[in-house]
Amino acid sequence: MMELLAPAGSMEAVTAAVQSGADAVYFGYGDFNARRGAKNFTRDEAAAAVSYCHLRGCKVNLTLNTLLTDRELPAAAEVAAHASDIGIDAVIVQDLGAARMLRQSVPELPIHGSTQMSVHSLDGVKLCAGLGMTRVVLGRELSQDQIAYICQNSPIEIEVFGHGALCMCWSGQCFFSSVIGGRSGNRGMCAQPCRLNYGWNGKANEYPLSLKDLSLAGHLKQLQDMGVACLKLEGRMKRPEYVAVVTGIYARALKENREPTPEEVETLRQVFSRQGFTDGYFTGQKGPDMFGTRQEEKEPRELYAQARSAYESGENRKEPIRMYALIQPGQPAQAAAEDRLGNVARVEGPVPEEARNVPLTREKVEGQLQRTGGTPYACEKATAKVDGSLSLPLSALNDLRRRVLEELSRQRQTPPQRRREPFQPGVRYENQKEPPVYTVSVRTAGQVSGDLLKLRPALLYLPVGEGAAHPDTVRRCQDAGVAVAALLPRICTDRELPQLEQELVAMRELGVAEALAGTWGGVQRAGRLGFQVRGDYGLGVYNSQTMKELKRLGLLSATISFELKFPQIRDISKTLPTEFIAYGRLPLMITETCIIYNHCGRHTCENVNLLTDRKGERFPVVKAWGCRNELLNAKKVFLADKRKDWQRLGLWGARLMFTTENPLECVRVLERYQGQGRYQPNDLTRGLYYRDVE
Repeated sequence: MMELLAPAGSMEAVTAAVQSGADAVYFGYGDFNARRGAKNFTRDEAAAAVSYCHLRGCKVNLTLNTLLTDRELPAAAEVAAHASDIGIDAVIVQDLGAARMLRQSVPELPIHGSTQMSVHSLDGVKLCAGLGMTRVVLGRELSQDQIAYICQNSPIEIEVFGHGALCMCWSGQCFFSSVIGGRSGNRGMCAQPCRLNYGWNGKANEYPLSLKDLSLAGHLKQLQDMGVACLKLEGRMKRPEYVAVVTGIYARALKENREPTPEEVETLRQVFSRQGFTDGYFTGQKGPDMFGTRQEEKEPRELYAQARSAYESGENRKEPIRMYALIQPGQPAQAAAEDRLGNVARVEGPVPEEARNVPLTREKVEGQLQRTGGTPYACEKATAKVDGSLSLPLSALNDLRRRVLEELSRQRQTPPQRRREPFQPGVRYENQKEPPVYTVSVRTAGQVSGDLLKLRPALLYLPVGEGAAHPDTVRRCQDAGVAVAALLPRICTDRELPQLEQELVAMRELGVAEALAGTWGGVQRAGRLGFQVRGDYGLGVYNSQTMKELKRLGLLSATISFELKFPQIRDISKTLPTEFIAYGRLPLMITETCIIYNHCGRHTCENVNLLTDRKGERFPVVKAWGCRNELLNAKKVFLADKRKDWQRLGLWGARLMFTTENPLECVRVLERYQGQGRYQPNDLTRGLYYRDVE
């Protein structure tokens, strides 16, 4: 049966989830999880939670799913070591460097790839498997046929979200909260700007980025038939009563091999919804109906009270066990208990006496063994052997039962013995002394003018679709002595793979040998087609360990995360040539649903559409590969006048990222960075390079 994984933001929520039928729970403790705003756990609480869960047959996953700095990795290694010691069943990670650290320091602790890794293709899953992960959580934007295809061909377990809040942006690719407010979703501090009001034509009178909550109630059997290993419920920020209600409904449906009833779906809506639920991504019905906001409604106090009463009332959950007893003359009475995990407990009691009146019977002994009320066990079968005419007080039988169950509980709560190794960051590479070269990325072939090529950027990143459609642009670059690399789309599902491969092959035939990839699937695909691969910002390069992993994977270079400050960038050991975003509109979101079409019913993506927030800021919304949207920052990062600050960071490349600029602007920007002219954008920002990001 498909595992049901429930959220827990507190110890009470653990109790609520377990008593409501969860097969596993996930929670975080420390500062390294994607819900740092949740109550989370202390180390002692985490240990108590693991014991509580394991006693009742429930697994525990630890969320360690944020991007980590070099300074944080040793502390994260300590958290992981403690998690392994207390018996955590798996750790969920986003950061490739964190995964490398885990393999080194706790090599026997299973690793699951977080949805924050933006894995949305079989190639991405296979790369995660090669990194030693045993399970991957797929992106929530995938449709049923895409999930089915991955499950059929995956070498590791697949987990999908089944209920709860949906992010507007592909998880792991959202920088809206950090760029606008200094609170990074990749660091567990998302301020949820997508839930605010925005609009068009200068008015912020709509909610075009607020999706309804996901619910796959109605598709459970289909998910099981696909081979999905685990159904995940979202909600670590929610109250325990919510966890109890939602977990209980899905647990009962799975156990009874059915879908939630209309009445149960209405109960789900009562505990939390944003004008109902959506399964639009799963069914492929993407559009305006997927969006909604949280309405002011009365708290379902009676429903919450019933849920709380149920999970506080004792042991609703019973683990099946078998019990045995052997009572022989002249020998201490013996009892044993066995669970389905293979644990066997044995205890001895007093020596029975010869019966003076009514002798002890097998039925009487078995009846006493089966009385497990008040414990987390249900005796599915009791077997006793009583030799001769013997007598043993009921109190002695009850004591045998009590002690054997205590011993069984001790065994179930004993953590596995796992190997621990000290975390060793390894050799540090010296920063290069030469100032970085200039690389350029464009959004359209039309931005590549002859004047731009005369300025001889070291490398020009051209989107694969543009390069395949405009081979003359590639040839003009080559004739001008400017190397071209194929810029892969940020999102490409397996369904879209034939188109991408066709475009990549076209560029390769034009003599393009390098590709820039920002997802793990893209890294795999480009490499498979014979390209030398460079890593883009979407890979979340935040520490030296990630750099080392990218080098091990054979990458040519890496793009450092633009959520880091300059001193942090300077201190990273640059195992690979490293570039940073020195100019341009930072990407805030990449969305699976077309915001523009949702608004006006037409695809006017070739134009630059401006989304306005409540403060009057205007964010360009541009077309992304695969009929997606990219939401860009209202202000452009501009650092030409700050060269002294970043030319000494040991970087190989400074990328000028052209998005909404016309060809003349592109030339003026590159000239200014090369020390010519006086260009400066009207509305500029220094990005996050001088600011602390939570």
